[in-house]
Amino acid sequence: MASSASNSVKNDSGKLYLVPSLDKDFGPEWSHPKFSALPTPLSQLPNISTWSRSFIVTVIEIWAGKRSVIQISGNSHRLVSRRVNYYANKIQESCKIRKIYISQPIEGVSEITVTLHIGDRVRSLILRFEGVDKRWICTELQLI
Repeated sequence: MASSASNSVKNDSGKLYLVPSLDKDFGPEWSHPKFSALPTPLSQLPNISTWSRSFIVTVIEIWAGKRSVIQISGNSHRLVSRRVNYYANKIQESCKIRKIYISQPIEGVSEITVTLHIGDRVRSLILRFEGVDKRWICTELQLI
């Protein structure tokens, strides 16, 4: 998985917890406690299997030209939106989802690998979601 700006930190109970990553396109004022994102417990987040599949389908539809990238902007960092746009200009064939693999290294973080059929090739789409403010935010996206 590509490196992300978020950290995991141990609290007094010894359990790891999420420190949300910052969207680098916003200035340092967004790291002020009044504006910064708050980590959300897994129990308060939508089901990651259903939610991530919907997000992945939306990304594929953006690549196919059926949707606008604005539809994922509320649930992703700006860097992710720019990467989706970049790949949309590079991918000419239709994409089909083969398999979705989900791992949760710590509470409130999901790392997802999707195998895609693009034309006659199989490629991997790598995503990282962080649970903040009671929703999933895509903080990393790479097509390998």
